[in-house]
Amino acid sequence: MKKPIGTTARTAEICPESGVWKVVGSPTTTAPIAKGNRMPPYSGNAVTWTLISYA
Repeated sequence: MKKPIGTTARTAEICPESGVWKVVGSPTTTAPIAKGNRMPPYSGNAVTWTLISYA
């Protein structure tokens, strides 16, 4: 079963769902991240990512 849009994950956690993820806050970015990969940092910082669409 897919995780819902809006699911969040922090840098270094295992990605719970493949899709397009967006950094919470500013500055922001989006990135395609596959389920099972580690959530990346952004601009050298630990951030919270939010799932915005499925892969």
